[in-house]
Amino acid sequence: MADSFDTIDYDVEGHTATITLNRPDALNALSPHMIAELRAAYDEAENDDEVWLLIVTGTGRAFCTGADVKAIPGDGKVIYERPYLSTYEQWEAPQEGTPPFRRMAKPVLTAVNGLCCGAGLDWVTTSDIVIASDRATFFDPHVSIGLVAGREMVRLARVLPRSIAVRMALMGKHERMSVERAFELGLISEIVEHERLMERAHEIAGIVNSNAPLAVRGTRLAMLKGLDLPLHEAEMLAETFRERVLRTEDALEGPKAFAEKRQPNWQCR
Repeated sequence: MADSFDTIDYDVEGHTATITLNRPDALNALSPHMIAELRAAYDEAENDDEVWLLIVTGTGRAFCTGADVKAIPGDGKVIYERPYLSTYEQWEAPQEGTPPFRRMAKPVLTAVNGLCCGAGLDWVTTSDIVIASDRATFFDPHVSIGLVAGREMVRLARVLPRSIAVRMALMGKHERMSVERAFELGLISEIVEHERLMERAHEIAGIVNSNAPLAVRGTRLAMLKGLDLPLHEAEMLAETFRERVLRTEDALEGPKAFAEKRQPNWQCR
């Protein structure tokens, strides 16, 4: 099943939705229209009971090169399709292409197919699983074009060692991180031969989707929500998610299938 968008492709196969950034001539830079389409696609996937996992990737030689500089006015304000400051999201830190990871339950797998910089790094720092093509490279150009590296680098400083993140931010466009270095530092979890990137992404999606979907979501939420809490409070929060899932049919199906030596039939309820 595929939906029609102008700047992205959206396709659902089995329990996996794939969002493909599709402005290759612009190196998949984020225009206001593209951001609006991404928001719609994220919501569609999150609200589709048949979708258990999202994959995000790009077309062409870039994954995403951040905001479309041609769409940024001289005063540096972020462009929105709605009037300025008319919506709540405009009072928040601008999210641009970021998946709404704080309020969504389903996991996101990002497959970085090439150049990734600026706001493109948001997928790398907020997705649950990140793999990359052997052609991928990473950098942040903000200071090189006269802009403060904002939430992108704040997020990166919580994923990479501080000195590495600050170096990337201050070097700007003049230094790129190789995919090998990104793997070494834990920014990504796997390097894949370029031609096999999407094949591998769907392999990983299939493995995740073979597990109990509600247990996957509860585990993801427990880890994500616990990161900003003291350890004991995080443990207690995780227990509440575990207890909620214990009330589901799938929590009964798992042990039953194990005892009967068969594959479980997950109902996602």
